[in-house]
Amino acid sequence: MDTAPTTIFTAATVHAQAAAPVEAFAVTGERVLATGGLAELREAFPRARVCDFGDSTIVPGFNDAHIHIGLTAEDLLHLDLSHAAVSTVDDLLSVVRAEALRAGAGDWVRGARYDDVKTGAVTRRQLDAVAGNVPVIISHVAAHWGVANSAALAALGYHDDSQPPPGGDFGRDADGRLDGRLIERALLDVLLPATGRGESPIRPSTEDERLTGVRRAVERWHGAGLTSICDALASPADIALLRRARRTGDLTLRTGFLLAIDHYDRARELGVGSGFGDDHLRMVGVKGFVDGAIGGRTCLLSEPFTGTDDHGLQITGTADLAEQVARVHADGNRMGVHANGDAAIRVLLDVYESVAGNGQGLRHRIEHCSLVDDEILRRMKALDVIAVPFAGYPAYHGGALESWYGAERTGRMFAHRSFVDHGITVAGSSDYPCGPYEPLVGLQSMVTRRGIDDGALVGGRQCISAAEALEIYTIGSAAASGDEHRLGRLAPGFLADFAVLDRDPLVVEPDTIAETAVRHTYVGGSRVWTAPS
Repeated sequence: MDTAPTTIFTAATVHAQAAAPVEAFAVTGERVLATGGLAELREAFPRARVCDFGDSTIVPGFNDAHIHIGLTAEDLLHLDLSHAAVSTVDDLLSVVRAEALRAGAGDWVRGARYDDVKTGAVTRRQLDAVAGNVPVIISHVAAHWGVANSAALAALGYHDDSQPPPGGDFGRDADGRLDGRLIERALLDVLLPATGRGESPIRPSTEDERLTGVRRAVERWHGAGLTSICDALASPADIALLRRARRTGDLTLRTGFLLAIDHYDRARELGVGSGFGDDHLRMVGVKGFVDGAIGGRTCLLSEPFTGTDDHGLQITGTADLAEQVARVHADGNRMGVHANGDAAIRVLLDVYESVAGNGQGLRHRIEHCSLVDDEILRRMKALDVIAVPFAGYPAYHGGALESWYGAERTGRMFAHRSFVDHGITVAGSSDYPCGPYEPLVGLQSMVTRRGIDDGALVGGRQCISAAEALEIYTIGSAAASGDEHRLGRLAPGFLADFAVLDRDPLVVEPDTIAETAVRHTYVGGSRVWTAPS
């Protein structure tokens, strides 16, 4: 920890995102006191300690406006089935088999980040073969569907004659029998406590166990240069976990959260709303849903997925959504509503427009806001809503996106160029565990729009500059949480959150931005992470 009353930080390059170039900045307590030339600051603060990072580059701390620390804390307690961990179906099944052999009475085998495109499709019968009577459920990387074996389906009360819950569906084989796929609410209602619906036979992890997951997540995310996040679907149990992590010193990330709409009535009774909390942990707004996922191919589209008659799913009915938004808006609280497909975004804009004249001055959010067109962009600008699109999806999914949506639509997806050109506030977001959490991967993705694995160009007309991408992951994300006056810049009065990088991501070759290494991460002027030597 840096404990001097005033410390001057400097490096070869400082991207303070201020009006004038900055060589150094002075920090007292948790805030930037002054910026300017190094000699100037030395003279102004003669007793200050100088911390010179030499040939490094300093940037404001990265801020992920839509990520899931509660979900990640849980996932990190279970099997990692990402393509990076299991590259083939045989590998995945081998890992599941080994875990099933270790399972005790009443235990479930759970895994996350399974990618059916990169690793290959996994079926109910394959899971039956390796796990027997041990219940298994694995969630897709998009987190909007998963695959269960027969023992898990039976334990959940799902059978061939079951009707899916509202906003959910079951996968079925050619004979109409359940094939193990649980889609949207059919999965979320039993797997995510934030949905707040019904009971699940799956033993919930204890708070002590989940705290271990929080520690692991925070360490990884600080190592990527993250200093602030917004947990985009928080339940009361998640909030209790985060409050405990704050008390124990394990939550060194500045953390905002969107409270799941199902829990809003209780928060309302307690008088808790947007802005409740402090600089380290606070409520940003309320989370709602319109449709499903991009990577999971369940979003609501005006035209069907390529080569199909499938238009996706609307998870929340329009009347229910309108009631939710009207109630939250009337209370003076911000909404962040998940809407991926163009049809879903239009539904949401209709609702936002219906409350826009009520004088609250609120800036609501559209989470993901993936597929837009000129009409949508004009309506968004008129409402002054904030877009929170995926930064890293072109890099992660590559050419698969075009196979699902076609070239014309991918040219309108994750439309960072269009948002910037239309003057729409846009935030940086990974949606981890659904996409890569590393902001520098997100920056490269926004700048190049190329898949990291296949090199495919995905909607090249949406490319932006590296400087614009950095602003999105700092200034834009701060605005999405109502923090634009204290985060996102290294300027007097702003919180002294920053990352020290081994090179300048704004001048390197665009296709190497993700190779930039984080050397140190600081929150409030104190070092919270240093790269292993």
